[in-house]
Amino acid sequence: MSGDGRIIDFRAWGGLLLAVPLLVIAAGGCARLPYTTQVVQDDRRVFVALQREPKPASYSHPVELRAEELSAVLAGFSFREKQRLPLRWYAEEVPPKQIFRSDELQAVVPPIVDALQKAGPDERVYFQVLAPGMNPAYERDTTAGWIAVHEPYFHLTLEHFHAQFPVRKSEQWDLRYPALPPEPGTFLLYFEPGRFWETDPVTDRPSVQLREFLKSPVSPAAR
Repeated sequence: MSGDGRIIDFRAWGGLLLAVPLLVIAAGGCARLPYTTQVVQDDRRVFVALQREPKPASYSHPVELRAEELSAVLAGFSFREKQRLPLRWYAEEVPPKQIFRSDELQAVVPPIVDALQKAGPDERVYFQVLAPGMNPAYERDTTAGWIAVHEPYFHLTLEHFHAQFPVRKSEQWDLRYPALPPEPGTFLLYFEPGRFWETDPVTDRPSVQLREFLKSPVSPAAR
């Protein structure tokens, strides 16, 4: 993600991502960006990759999670789009939306499990869940974000929810201009049961108390 909050479409811009660290060095110490170190899965349904953090992150990676455990955690997440006043008053009347449908979990969980096992302490897991867009010839429906585990906390950042990403990296009528993906949204995340939704004291971010949740009787993984 860039300094202004914009993220690069990894499927369309994979080659450019590997060049980002060199461009940053050549620019004389500009703000560094997360960059792809390994693509774990890339197909028409999901894209999952490891991203190197620009600063030491000290995540608890690699992490062993079973598919049913990760599915249980991800199924607990919901969100609202962050709004400014006065729209925030109306937004709070709308129930939070689930981030993942069951079919999306079935597609994205296995490669994320694999990626968490391969990740290093300074790498996070970036994901895209894909489907045909409103105009399939030009757009791809994309839910995207990234995941990391900082024991005992599970971090999820949502950057796009069913956003329309361009299929091509350049517009057909002028190859000099890239077809950039939409700006990341700003989302308020929630987790149920709420008693496992805490603030990681190290990162100061709301996160899931992972181990306590997995041991609880409310988690399908513990049954």
